[in-house]
Amino acid sequence: MDYVVEMIDIRKEFPGVIANDNVTLQVKKGEIHALLGENGAGKSTLMNVLFGLYQPEKGEIRVNGKTVKITDPNVANDLGIGMVHQHFMLVEPFTVTQNIILGSEPTKFGKINFKEAEREVQELSDRYGLEVDATAKIRDISVGMQQRVEILKTLYRGAEVLIFDEPTAVLTPQEITELMGIMHSLIAEGKSIILITHKLKEIMKISDRCTVIRKGVGIDTLDVKDTSVTDLASLMVGRNISFNTVKRPANPKETILSIRNLKVKDKRKVDMVKGMELEVRAGEIVGIAGVDGNGQSELLEAITGLLKTESGSVRLKNRDITNLSPRKVTESGIGHIPQDRHKYGLVLDYSIGENMVLQTYYQKPFSKYKTLNYKEIFLKAEQLINEYDVRTPGVHTKARALSGGNQQKAIIGREVDRSPDLLIAAQPTRGLDVGAIEFIHNKLIEERDKGKAILLVSFELDEILDVSDRIAVMFDGKNVAEVIPEETDENELGLLMAGSSTEKAGDK
Repeated sequence: MDYVVEMIDIRKEFPGVIANDNVTLQVKKGEIHALLGENGAGKSTLMNVLFGLYQPEKGEIRVNGKTVKITDPNVANDLGIGMVHQHFMLVEPFTVTQNIILGSEPTKFGKINFKEAEREVQELSDRYGLEVDATAKIRDISVGMQQRVEILKTLYRGAEVLIFDEPTAVLTPQEITELMGIMHSLIAEGKSIILITHKLKEIMKISDRCTVIRKGVGIDTLDVKDTSVTDLASLMVGRNISFNTVKRPANPKETILSIRNLKVKDKRKVDMVKGMELEVRAGEIVGIAGVDGNGQSELLEAITGLLKTESGSVRLKNRDITNLSPRKVTESGIGHIPQDRHKYGLVLDYSIGENMVLQTYYQKPFSKYKTLNYKEIFLKAEQLINEYDVRTPGVHTKARALSGGNQQKAIIGREVDRSPDLLIAAQPTRGLDVGAIEFIHNKLIEERDKGKAILLVSFELDEILDVSDRIAVMFDGKNVAEVIPEETDENELGLLMAGSSTEKAGDK
């Protein structure tokens, strides 16, 4: 059998952790090979070894049958291996072309030939149907387009094997469909793809084979056509998983959050929330469905004090909290699981223990006479780490050293533990595996059943339909429709999200 990439018995250790325990991965030329595992299972570590970011303690890597030593990403690029990272490596003020040629600049008489580079990048974009504007600045294009720029970066450097690390985590459903089309066109050109993902439906839809890793150990490699979502989930987590959230009917009581005629501009002073009306009651989960960019982020930032409102009001338990500072909002009884966990959820260079008390460090018992009581801080952190199954070597480990899913579980534990009247959950399961998703959904329902109000914002329509008691659809900065999950489906929601009226959606 000819393999384009082979990783044989790879072992990678970190202090106190065996991330890869003699894992073997063999990728055929012209296939999409999925790498599946729980958060912290060692998938990204294995790919970082292949891309030269980490050096393994033992094992062998072969490219096209030849044993190689990949000491850094430049060596990987020279071997035809490119990586599209989960968190994009782009310089926002630079143009698409400047980002793509960075480190591989074409020069003529000692000067960078930008015109030639732009022409090459545009030709490459057109060849693979990426539809990227080579002259656009990164800060002015969508997240989906930024990902395409990352793909172009690898192709520009001659990649024959492309590693995609959780590529759909930040994409809308339409962008996911478009990305799958791009992957198929890459395979048609003779490329090979390694796809790191938690999303079992996507694996079933696009992959040829799948290698499962559990707690750093290679479990099995299967032909996708011969398996099922249920089988993959069981292999990944080592137990049976329920894909349908079990919950009793909601019993909503008094109004907790009331938003009236809210108008908010974004940081560029563009109108994003344009007269929003919304209520969330105690004992219910209200989901907000909408295509990214229709004001959801600005709405949540206005509620939580991260953005100032232009007009309108935000009331919590009939108390006006409009334009309060984030700390005052938190103290008024709001918990916030933010959409961007790195920007708003964590201080990455603090320990995970310190991050667990970011909202309460100045209160007793964590602080006394303006001095932090680290004994109490780390006791609380250990309790939450155990309760929320945060996989970390210990409370002193830096937050940035944890996998994305474990970072997310830490944030959710911190916010839920304070027992807020209103819990705002923005993309709460982004980047999480099925086991963690099941756990988080159950936690949200548990809080609802305690009489808390939950506001859920998610681009995952199945999550919105599965978890919400009531769904508000946001389009162009407004609440354009409210539907009951049992009385709608993804098709109708998709039409409403695109701006169709409820009457039109019902006619389809």
